[in-house]
This record gives sequence, structure tokens and C-alpha cells, in this order.
Amino acid sequence: GTVDWPATLLQGRPRKMVDLRWQSRRASAHELWLVIVDASASTRRHQALADAKGLLAELFDQAYRRRARLALLTASGDRPQWQRHGLKASPALQPWLLQLGAGGGTPLLAALEQACQWLARRAKAFPHEVQRCLIVTDGRIKRADVIEPLPCPALLIDLERGGIRLGRAMELAAWLGAEYRHIDTLPGTL
Repeated sequence: GTVDWPATLLQGRPRKMVDLRWQSRRASAHELWLVIVDASASTRRHQALADAKGLLAELFDQAYRRRARLALLTASGDRPQWQRHGLKASPALQPWLLQLGAGGGTPLLAALEQACQWLARRAKAFPHEVQRCLIVTDGRIKRADVIEPLPCPALLIDLERGGIRLGRAMELAAWLGAEYRHIDTLPGTL
């Protein structure tokens, strides 16, 4: 730590090292960013997943600079799959991001359920950790009303593009208690 000069001088002029009062180091709470990526076949339309990859690359870079921990969960095929569980962000994420492809169904509801359970367990294990969640999806799910709100602040990025938009991602964000943004309205940084 550093010398706490007011506390030291209140006891008189310091003559020895023992007379110095030290400030304790205050460690800021660690951050955890949970990223849920809908990589179903529908996200390939209109280059949505490719644009989402650019957004995720920027997010990973921000997490690395802020020394945040990342958890990655992909929803594609028949079940969600964890890619990373709360490890420090690093440049090692770039190969995963490059090989991320879309295909299959949308097990997004199962992914959100797993995420809620995992975040609750993580909050008990690390009570001072600040949790945030980013959901990247086109919202193409059958029902959103069966979902519980997330236990942390969340942002849902809508990837849906094209002439006919169903608007389910906005509905999903409302059910989750998440902030909603469409990928086309995002500025250069999150």
C-alpha cells in the first residue's frame, strides 16, 4: 500500500518506519461477463453472425483491457455448450471466435436456463464479483414467456435482419429484464 499521510501526521512527526501508517489496498470487485451466443442456422442470414463476430472481438478486447473474466455459452444444434467458464479474457479467444459457425436449431431457452443457474452458483462462490450478461441472438424462439429474468444486468443484441422481422428478440429482452439493442444501431463501441 501507500503511506496514509494524514493518519501518520496525526500521531506526530514520523521518526522511524514503524511510525508510518499505511493505506490498505482496495481491490476493486472483479467483473464477470457472461456471453451467450445464439449460433443457430437463422443467424447466418444477412451476414448477422459475421457482424456479431466483429462485435464479440471488440468485447473480448475490452474484457482483456479491463481484466474481466469471461464465460462463453453457445446455443446451436440440439443443446447449449459451454466454451469457457469465468476465466480471464485473453487473446486465446480469437481462434475460437474465428471458427465459430452457425447451424442447427436454437437451444437458446436451455442456454438461458443454464446461465441463470450458473450465475446463481457463481454469485454464492464469489459474492463481490460484478456480473454482467450479453446475449447475442435473432430471437427466433417459440416462446419467451417461460423464461425467468436474469440475476444480473443484461444486454440483448438483436441480430434479426431482412424484410420480415418477427421482433421476438425485443420480447425476449423484456422477459429477461435486459436492455435491448439492434446490432445495426450500435455505435463503434459497446
